[in-house]
Amino acid sequence: MRGEKTRILVIAGPTASGKSALAMKLAESLEGEIISCDSMQVYRGMDIGSAKPTAEEQARIPHHLIDVADPMEEFSAAKYARMAREAIGDIAGRGKLPVVCGGTGLYLNGILYEMDFGDGPKDSRLRGALERRAEEEGGEALHRELAQRDPDAAARIHPNNVKKIIRALERLELGEERVQEFQDIRKENPDIDPVLIGLTMDRSVLYGRIDRRVDEMMERGLLEEVRRLTASGLTAEDISMQGIGYKELIAFLSGETALDEAVDQIKKNTRHYAKRQLTWFRRYPDMTWFDLTGVESTEEAAEDVLRWLKEGK
Repeated sequence: MRGEKTRILVIAGPTASGKSALAMKLAESLEGEIISCDSMQVYRGMDIGSAKPTAEEQARIPHHLIDVADPMEEFSAAKYARMAREAIGDIAGRGKLPVVCGGTGLYLNGILYEMDFGDGPKDSRLRGALERRAEEEGGEALHRELAQRDPDAAARIHPNNVKKIIRALERLELGEERVQEFQDIRKENPDIDPVLIGLTMDRSVLYGRIDRRVDEMMERGLLEEVRRLTASGLTAEDISMQGIGYKELIAFLSGETALDEAVDQIKKNTRHYAKRQLTWFRRYPDMTWFDLTGVESTEEAAEDVLRWLKEGK
């Protein structure tokens, strides 16, 4: 009915925390379909490095926003938001529960909030590169750059307001000498009723999981995947290839580093990324956190979440 809010379930948290497996279990129990919230899973052919659900998993539970872009395509958070909202409407319209699963905070913001960039100058490749940097380096790094280039703008914009920081840097890159003040853009999406679940665990446990997953990716053929992608014409300049796991192996293939050093760098960068993801998601006031440190299985985690949903939601 027009005017009713659509209930969605969001499973967020750092990389390697078990989001995908939990989302699968919950989607099975709650008659849901999964919307990927991952900035690398949107690209076709980037399967291993993005920890994309397998064909069998996608056959068990319908997945959306996976393999929707060519790696040479300029894909932005704004485009993701439009497609994700369409998927939410489609899933809910068929009587299913939209289950948003992933760790890209900028993409999740595009679902939860009204994220209009305004009418300033735009360059989709530049914006995509800034979004990738925000995701992997953190908004604070971009805010420091803004402070060097336009101190007045940096003073007006909170370090946590990544969208406005990106807009400001984009305007400077495109020729504006100073960034003019613009309105705050963080307004809640009025069409959804989100239930936000965050996954966490002891840092040493999480970092061990990350290291093991990188080793497994290499065993499954991540290097061959990157070789194939670069052979198709992709380079380190393409936004898709600036993701963790891809940029480090491109550096190896270019002769800039040894393979073991590249793998160690992937692990290090992924650990840093996980820390920034936790910082990002902890800013959501309505996020309910589940500590999976001592949880023995995905089934046990799903039972805990389902019990909480039944009792509290």
